[in-house]
Amino acid sequence: MLIRILLKIFVVTTLCSKSVFSAESGGMPQLDPEYWLSQIFWLTVTFGFLFIILSKFVLPNISSNLENRKTQILNNIDIAEKQRDESENNIAEYEKIILKTKGDAKNLINEAKVKVIEEINKKKNLLDSEINKEISDTENEIIKLKKNSPEKISQIAVDTSLDLIKQLIGAEVNKSNISAIVQDISKKERDKQNGI
Repeated sequence: MLIRILLKIFVVTTLCSKSVFSAESGGMPQLDPEYWLSQIFWLTVTFGFLFIILSKFVLPNISSNLENRKTQILNNIDIAEKQRDESENNIAEYEKIILKTKGDAKNLINEAKVKVIEEINKKKNLLDSEINKEISDTENEIIKLKKNSPEKISQIAVDTSLDLIKQLIGAEVNKSNISAIVQDISKKERDKQNGI
């Protein structure tokens, strides 16, 4: 196609060169019609040579480079999309793991709280039972002491009175007499306390 165009230009210029031949009055040699035919020939040869070099060597290299570049870009886009998908999947999996871990941690904390509360309640119940036992033992001791105290007080009063009388008068007195007096006095005191 290019050759046809060049042939047409060559034919037109050769036909026109005879009519313009009369204008060769001197000046620029490119405009001299005498040299037009050789100029067109070398122009055709030069451009034909350039066309062949460009079409056979340069343009295929450029075309293959462009094709390789296009393929590489498409491959890079595919790889980037795959990596983005993998990243999104990893992020989703990471978020699931975090949610699961948070739930597990809450469950463990709640279980630990329940166990601690149970242990505290057990220890509290055990401590309460020990305290109640100690209180009841102490109350029983106090009741025993209250029951036995009048007798002991009476016995102490009798013994003390005997010793005092023995030291004062220097003679021994009948223990039963002093015991009767101490019992009588303690009975009166109890009656006063009870409101009788």
